[in-house]
Amino acid sequence: MIPTVLYDANVLYPAPLRDFLMHLALTGLFKAKWSDMIHEEWIGALLKERPDLKRSQLERTKNLMNQHTNDSVVTNFEHLVEELNLPDQNDRHVLAAAIHSNTNIIITNNIKDFPRKYLATFNIEVLHPDEFIYQLFNLSTPVIIQSARNHRNSLKNPPKTAIDYLQTLENQGLTKTVGELKSYIELI
Repeated sequence: MIPTVLYDANVLYPAPLRDFLMHLALTGLFKAKWSDMIHEEWIGALLKERPDLKRSQLERTKNLMNQHTNDSVVTNFEHLVEELNLPDQNDRHVLAAAIHSNTNIIITNNIKDFPRKYLATFNIEVLHPDEFIYQLFNLSTPVIIQSARNHRNSLKNPPKTAIDYLQTLENQGLTKTVGELKSYIELI
């Protein structure tokens, strides 16, 4: 049985991380999930930081994400939100979506906002994206290398050398993942 993984908004906000996670979601190693509330959170945060972007551009990205993954959008979970207690109450919708969709893992950069002991009561684990991808790498190295190659080859404006690509991933906090990928740089 493949795991179900819920992406928090903060891993969808930086485009390089989001795009790599989306390439990984297409591998079949796991089932990726998110909600419209999570979409709104990352889109809103990006528009605040980048007023040069238009909402329509980001809505297009959202729609492409939804179209290219099967059954990824979690709905009808809102009734669970008020019952949950997290350090950041604004993250309750993420946990509610995870519970409702029988998620095994929440991928987030804010591990502290999702206490492991509390999530364990719902049989949910929380992982940093680097730890998650590193675990996938150990599970299926060829698939991760192919995903990295596909991701790098999709970058056209500007295109990136393998070294530049790995530096971009490292800048996203994927240090363990990049450490593994460096051994296969000629394949990326």
